[in-house]
Amino acid sequence: MADAVELEVGGRTVRLTHPDKVFFPERGFTKLDLARYYAAVAPGILRALRDRPTTLERYPDGLTGEWFYQKRAPKSMPDWIPTAHITFPSGRSADEMCPTEEAAVVWAAQYGTLTFHPWPVRRTDVDRPDELRIDLDPQPGTDYADAVRAAGELRAVLDEFGGLRGFPKTSGGRGLHVFVPIEPRWTFTQVRRAAIAVGRELERRMPDHVTIKWWKEERGEKIFVDYNQTARDRTIASAYSVRPRPHAPVSAPLRWDEVPDAHPRDFDLATMPARFAELGDVHADMDDHRWSLEALLELAAKDERDHGLGDLPYPPEYPKMPGEPKRVQPSRAKKPKPAEES
Repeated sequence: MADAVELEVGGRTVRLTHPDKVFFPERGFTKLDLARYYAAVAPGILRALRDRPTTLERYPDGLTGEWFYQKRAPKSMPDWIPTAHITFPSGRSADEMCPTEEAAVVWAAQYGTLTFHPWPVRRTDVDRPDELRIDLDPQPGTDYADAVRAAGELRAVLDEFGGLRGFPKTSGGRGLHVFVPIEPRWTFTQVRRAAIAVGRELERRMPDHVTIKWWKEERGEKIFVDYNQTARDRTIASAYSVRPRPHAPVSAPLRWDEVPDAHPRDFDLATMPARFAELGDVHADMDDHRWSLEALLELAAKDERDHGLGDLPYPPEYPKMPGEPKRVQPSRAKKPKPAEES
């Protein structure tokens, strides 16, 4: 077993220790396989991560070992990888790594990083998101085909409200993510409000197939539009990230015409490099676009004005937010006492 190897990536040399350590026992993929994968798709994943504060999902001993999310930049991080200072809803803060070179991704793989979780902001302005991220999350009893059906209607909604263009990708599981590049002039709260408006419109159009209910007991066998993935400090796995599942799937960027016939298991650590070599990054032009959220925010205002539909619950670890309804699971909410008979 080799003690270390060196990989040349983007003009830099990255040293990889214990390259033969098995990271995915079911497939036999090693740490070196992981690093070579990220080197093969480096231009694509760098496009997804460039200048973004990024949390690392690390498995230092592979999939069967302990794992953790690393938000603060590792002390061992080289000085050619910049950072950004970010603040969490708790009030705490951290300096997170912000990849600007392909070698940064392979360097992170050396430390057992499987999945990269970038913020929807750039390090030049960490309070103004430049992506609206829609997470179509299949609930029990539904699958990828149901997410595809919802994604088709989502595409129509985005086009109707502002001529927005979404960029779809597999989640690496059963779901779909659709990212929309936006002008970086809205707050996290406003972007979340736009996501809620999208979810409500989808729910109106597909009431038997889509839900925006936060509480799992209310969702049923539907696709959940997880609007809270747009809340501050919530992140979604980047395009090309390897996901921590036994068959080593990856989050695969797709063209819209591929969405209906694709299957999440088609894309993994072994197959994606060949696809990338043939097609390149199918989302390569994503950063060339910036759309306005004004139409979606007008829809949100109309929902509140005409239908009394205001804010929705935040995740449990968040402080109570202005205008937020009671953060109580419906089955545990206190029932009003019946009125006494006169």
